[in-house]
Amino acid sequence: MPLPLSYNLRNVRVRWRVTLLAVLGVTLVVAVFAGLLAMSEGFSTALRTTGRLDNAIIVQRGSTNERISDVPLADRNLILAHDLLARQAGTDGPVLASWDWLVSLRLPRKADGVATTVTLRGVTPEAFAVRGGVRLIEGRPFRPGLAEVIVGHRIRQRVAGLEPGGTLRYGRKEFAVVGVFTSEGAAFESEIWGDFGTVGDLFKLGAGSHSLVVRMKDPLQISALDRWIQSQPRMQLRAVSERQYYEEQAGPMATTLKSVAALVAFIMGVGAVFSTMNTMYGVVAARTREIGTLRALGFSRPAVLVSFVVESVLLSLLGGLLGCVLALSVHGYSMGTRNLQTLSEIAFAFRVTPTIVAVSLGFAVVMGIVGGLLPALGAARLPIAAAVREG
Repeated sequence: MPLPLSYNLRNVRVRWRVTLLAVLGVTLVVAVFAGLLAMSEGFSTALRTTGRLDNAIIVQRGSTNERISDVPLADRNLILAHDLLARQAGTDGPVLASWDWLVSLRLPRKADGVATTVTLRGVTPEAFAVRGGVRLIEGRPFRPGLAEVIVGHRIRQRVAGLEPGGTLRYGRKEFAVVGVFTSEGAAFESEIWGDFGTVGDLFKLGAGSHSLVVRMKDPLQISALDRWIQSQPRMQLRAVSERQYYEEQAGPMATTLKSVAALVAFIMGVGAVFSTMNTMYGVVAARTREIGTLRALGFSRPAVLVSFVVESVLLSLLGGLLGCVLALSVHGYSMGTRNLQTLSEIAFAFRVTPTIVAVSLGFAVVMGIVGGLLPALGAARLPIAAAVREG
């Protein structure tokens, strides 16, 4: 018959000093592991939630990001006449579309003054309706034709000189900062937005645009639009779901962060497993007579084995819970990193999700099983007579 769980709980309580070190070791490992996963999730979410599912973005074929793309003016006008695109006010209004210029600015960070790359996006007035989710939280919109900008609230927190009422200076160019916007946590919050025509003129970008975003009547027809574009001999463009496009931008960096999390967790986890194993060996040595008595009372070797493994798992699970609580303290913490596709600063918030908590607790349980198995096997193999005489 199995040993009651109360036996393990009593021993954990009585020998709390012996087990505290193992619990703290697991706590530290899980906290770091969950924190790194939260960082990866925050970065992925910032790009994954950028754009709308019913929007298509048109960029140059072979380009890896908008900055190195080119959509000629003639091609843009031809695409905007396509009947797959949605229009404002039913079928009679203008096409729901916006086209952008993107410029890289080197601006100083608030924290250390080191220059970082920030995206200045020149947009048309229709961008606010087409992109969706963009909302001013301070100040006013920029006025077309003027050197005025609004800034994403996350990049405002990280970069100097972006306060409303101030002036953004870049070389000999000056922009009045007139407002702050959010975009429901999307990567646009790491950008500066200004008037399309003004940005194009000041930076001498010529005709056309870097990208074109259009609203579809039916999101399922994005692939049909792409086939039509690629069938045009002059067009070297492609159409893809806007949400998918920005999600793909997160791929390399998110993978890197998750790989780092796995590597750090493995290295620290090995140390935590040995700590748990050492603790459980000490527990077995201190309870040799108890084990002999339990065996004499009729408890089988498998029952003893399971009991000690369960005790090890309980210790690790306790450490895992404490580690998750520590990790929750960074939930919502804002930081920035470089997008490997665009090399620009992406500000994002740590996100500790239920999935991350579940994975972290599962990792703690695995450490408990691995760390407790060998000591438990040793306890189960103790001869009854020798164990009773011990001590």
